[in-house]
Amino acid sequence: MTEADLPAWAAILVVALAVIGSALSLLGAVGLVRLKTFYERVHAPTLGATLGMALVLLASIVWFTTVERRFMPREILIGLFLTVTTPVTLILLARAALFRDRTEGAEDTPRKG
Repeated sequence: MTEADLPAWAAILVVALAVIGSALSLLGAVGLVRLKTFYERVHAPTLGATLGMALVLLASIVWFTTVERRFMPREILIGLFLTVTTPVTLILLARAALFRDRTEGAEDTPRKG
């Protein structure tokens, strides 16, 4: 099967998933720019990137499964890797910023539990 033989339902689904996933990633980037403090900014790109990435990878799975006529699991591995590493990076960045702010005595630092 070539790209020209792709069924209309698959093409529409791939385009819809890719556009919605890209829009969510863009929304996360806008949140990164618009929010004021580090602690507010750190969440928007993480959430936008995770959900946006999942939808774009789902579009890729549909595309390659339809074109190749067999299930293509590569994208699932990419999704698992990104889903595991993105929140871990968020936690490490937030803890490092919190430690820095507490040692420097910043005013907008969240208080201990």
